[in-house]
Amino acid sequence: MKFWDWYLKIAVGSAMVGGSMELFMIKTDDKVAVLESEKRAWESSPEAQAMRDALNPWRHQGKEAEKSS
Repeated sequence: MKFWDWYLKIAVGSAMVGGSMELFMIKTDDKVAVLESEKRAWESSPEAQAMRDALNPWRHQGKEAEKSS
């Protein structure tokens, strides 16, 4: 094969980048899990529901129109 050394360099570089990404994901796994659980807890809270309703008051208008017809 003519360019075997070039392919080998690309393979080694790709493996190093992939390995470093995996290590980063392993190191930050607990932090991400905590942040996601806090986000889900807040999104299901009454404060978040009130904020969604305040920011989009016409959200339920289609359902009300279907009920009245």
